[in-house]
Amino acid sequence: MTAAAATSAEDFARDGAVCLRGVIGADLIALLREGIDANIATPSPRAKIASRQDDPGRFVEDFCNWRDNPAYRRFIFESGLGEIAAGLMGSQTARLYHDHMLTKEAGTLQPTPWHQDQPYYNVEGRQTCSFWIPVDPVSQASTLQFVAGSHLGPWLMPRSFRDAQARWFPDGSLADLPDIEADRAAWPLLGWALEPGDLVCFHMLTLHASAGADRRRRVFSVRFLGDDAVHAPRAWTTSPPFPGLEDELPAGAPMDHPLFPIVWPRPPAETSR
Repeated sequence: MTAAAATSAEDFARDGAVCLRGVIGADLIALLREGIDANIATPSPRAKIASRQDDPGRFVEDFCNWRDNPAYRRFIFESGLGEIAAGLMGSQTARLYHDHMLTKEAGTLQPTPWHQDQPYYNVEGRQTCSFWIPVDPVSQASTLQFVAGSHLGPWLMPRSFRDAQARWFPDGSLADLPDIEADRAAWPLLGWALEPGDLVCFHMLTLHASAGADRRRRVFSVRFLGDDAVHAPRAWTTSPPFPGLEDELPAGAPMDHPLFPIVWPRPPAETSR
């Protein structure tokens, strides 16, 4: 591991979020931009509009498209993200969990509220890593922000973004989120203005949020699991859902399934096809 990589891993372990500059080359960014635009033009059944009808912009999300979107598939397997994820997680392997496209059109007012990702998921384990990869410049005002060190704390209640309903864990079973916006100066917040080629890496338990978009903000997020991740079937629909998976992977089993291929160490070429 290089000195820079070791420092990034230390920062990731301490803060739960790091920014890596100029990691992705222009050719791969162009490929990813192509994949996002194709995804927006032909969304999957899992896509959703996350902004209100009266929002002057639009916030669109889509999930789990790597098998059907050739640009996404090439990017995930050829960008080197798996190796970076394994190093940050301190894991021998990096397994793809899912991809997530998030596009906020210029003028979108809809914020992404403070939340952790892992409580929405069907996985347990400490070795997790998500990448947030913009293909457009992102201003400081529109970037993803994090509460440094929050990944070391407890799981907090996941709620629906628009109406704050407890649709996952039963209400009262987990502590509620603190009101970070009420006193932002009291929290150790991290966030970076970004250019295409930069990426942000964060733990799935790190509290994060973002504002609306002052200009178009197309982002691709890739989630990775490490050696200790296991399946945690839920009695409710996770986000994203993996219908029928509980019939194939018992609780506590490694996420060894074609939906979640090993990306690092680099698999044989046919594995990524």
